[in-house]
Amino acid sequence: MAAKSKYTDLLEDFSKLKVLILGDVMIDAYLWGKVERISPEAPVPIVAVHKREERLGGAANVALNVKSLGAVPILCSVIGNDIKGDLFIKLLEKEGMDTTGIIKSSGRVTTTKFRIIGNNSQMLRVDEESTTELNAADTTSIVTVIKDILKQHKIDVLIFQDYNKGILTQKVIRKVIEMATESNIPVAVDPKIQNFSAYKGITLFKPNLKELKEGLKYDFNHRDIKELNQVVQKLQEKQQIQHALITMSEDGIYISSREGNQRYIHSIPAHRRSIADVSGAGDTVISVAALCLASRCMPYEIAAISNLAGGIVCEEIGVVPVKREKLMAELVRLNNL
Repeated sequence: MAAKSKYTDLLEDFSKLKVLILGDVMIDAYLWGKVERISPEAPVPIVAVHKREERLGGAANVALNVKSLGAVPILCSVIGNDIKGDLFIKLLEKEGMDTTGIIKSSGRVTTTKFRIIGNNSQMLRVDEESTTELNAADTTSIVTVIKDILKQHKIDVLIFQDYNKGILTQKVIRKVIEMATESNIPVAVDPKIQNFSAYKGITLFKPNLKELKEGLKYDFNHRDIKELNQVVQKLQEKQQIQHALITMSEDGIYISSREGNQRYIHSIPAHRRSIADVSGAGDTVISVAALCLASRCMPYEIAAISNLAGGIVCEEIGVVPVKREKLMAELVRLNNL
């Protein structure tokens, strides 16, 4: 009962939080069907479609995770002034989420990832997107919108969700970190390679192993804990990062935290699960880690709970947010986290 009470209190704390999410948003579109034969035109399977579905993806999936866990998400991004952009707004409104942070631009297209699923397996993905950086006008617009949101709302944590689609330019990153620092708002980042080193003076940095190696331009043996410690320590010192949270797929999760002159390190193995689809797991991990951060969880708890949540969503096909009730049940079951 003590474990249940502890985690119930934590999830109740989540419901008191307001989270600003900035990054690349997209629509995850699915064509679900059945494969029974090969095309006579080419050696490819024919998928007979029986269901179509559109879901919020990218930074919008982070917002969904935040909402699913009881907190209030405020999403900021730039989308295209197009049909998919209209659909994106409708999907946000359907979820009851604020759309004031979404800017439409005639100079961009709304990123859409089309996934074709045959016999419950992904057969093909087709991407429609713009990856050019924001122009000067859109940059001014997004920074102004964020400034207004910070004035109107008490934000408990800010999340950068970077997919290298051009929304998070170095100028936007720098300006927003400055504003968050001035307002004493903790900043959590899920980076990609292009702006990896631009995130400086932040609270939590969550690359996966591939992103860490590419970002540092250095290959290393992550299973050698001494070498991993040295690499992450250099990263933290170089970019003034308090918590470095590294997701390592089947090897679990690693966190290195700096508190004054002290450094605390935890390496947590992955939970054994029936993996159906890893899409969106990173979105879930950064969402849960940011909420734990805002709730003042200990570094070990941040890593362990976000690791658990990321594993849960991998059991479902497609990009889906973690369910509050499912996470609660798993936390109670594994009360020795």
